[in-house]
Amino acid sequence: MFVMVWLCVAGSIALVFAILSFLPLTPFAEEVQERTTSFALDTASDLLARQGMLAVQDVISAFANADPSIRLGVKAVGAPIECAVSVSDTLVRRVVNSGKCYEVTAVPDDAYIWRQWPKLMPWASALLAAAGAAFWLATYFTGPVEQLRQGLGELARGNFGARIGEEVDRKRDEVAALAHDFDATASRLQEFQEVQQRLFHDVSHELRSPLSRLQAGLGVLRQNPARLNDMLERLEREIQRMDDLVGEILTLAKLAAAADQPLNRQRLDLIDLVREIVDDSSFEGASNQVAVEYDGEESFVTSVDGELIYRAVENVVRNAVKYSPPGSVVRVSSRRTSYSFELIVEDEGPGVPDSALESIFHPFRRFADTPADAAGFGLGLSITKQAFERHGGRIDASRISGSGLRMKMILPITEADAVLRTMPANRRPSAE
Repeated sequence: MFVMVWLCVAGSIALVFAILSFLPLTPFAEEVQERTTSFALDTASDLLARQGMLAVQDVISAFANADPSIRLGVKAVGAPIECAVSVSDTLVRRVVNSGKCYEVTAVPDDAYIWRQWPKLMPWASALLAAAGAAFWLATYFTGPVEQLRQGLGELARGNFGARIGEEVDRKRDEVAALAHDFDATASRLQEFQEVQQRLFHDVSHELRSPLSRLQAGLGVLRQNPARLNDMLERLEREIQRMDDLVGEILTLAKLAAAADQPLNRQRLDLIDLVREIVDDSSFEGASNQVAVEYDGEESFVTSVDGELIYRAVENVVRNAVKYSPPGSVVRVSSRRTSYSFELIVEDEGPGVPDSALESIFHPFRRFADTPADAAGFGLGLSITKQAFERHGGRIDASRISGSGLRMKMILPITEADAVLRTMPANRRPSAE
């Protein structure tokens, strides 16, 4: 906007200087013309009073042929008494000669207005510059704003595929940035809509399977009541599966709904929590000959929501154990930097394609090539991601050369954690 207005005003000023430089027109030309006209009127009036009409005609002819030319006129207006009447017009003189009153006038030059326009040039140029700048700005902004309005209208009608960035991409200013921000917002809304639709579909699918098995079990009982004991155990498993699914969905919903609520923090030793998870996972993996090892920090006391972090870390470690082949090792390590605490889980499983590293954190997105009847619902990593983000951290997934997956969970070091690290061991508060 600054460049547009500045260029218009600067251009108009340059135009004025150019015109005044190439044309012999200056603000003083009018003053010179007025003085010359006044001199001609005085000369003609004096000759008329002293020598009569013949001498005046010669003077009028001489002034008409001069450069610049001055056209004079003489006419009788009446008795000498008429000359006693004062005349306010500076281009009129009244004189008495031979008992008559004559009026000597300077006929206005047709180029008078032409001589006046240099005075108007600065104002006219400013007006034209303002008009040009206004038109330029209007055409520059109206188009993108109209496109933005249409795009917002499409979003209001539920069309989240609307994009306007390409249409204004020729611009490199705040308008183009606004258009690209609009596209990013529309893309995010479209992603949310797709996630919501996929969530409804996945929840329906996950609930339909146990419900179908429950219906099948009830049908078997109706046909053969003698199998009641066997079928009760199966029905209980399906009901428990549905209960677990609803519990994880509620956990995920609570994390999303409480994103702006304070966490229920407690001071605890995070390494004790990790070792407990490692021990439980080792026992679980023993049946499949999968070992779980820990290596890293001996202690890290911090303030976190213990239940939430426990569940988040447990989801990652149990996933690693579940998808590791027999005879493999799941390695859990930790390290502390100046600004963060990192917990890393590595397995020797089939891994995940690079294109799916981000999507594994989406709800109901199964880990690797998960069989349809495998335990779990694909919600664990979503819960883990939100749990660490609620604490100001993050979780990253990456492939390990060969096979396997590395999950890095990062928590920021708070000021209180930094102070605690510098305190002597005998003065540190005990973890509760």
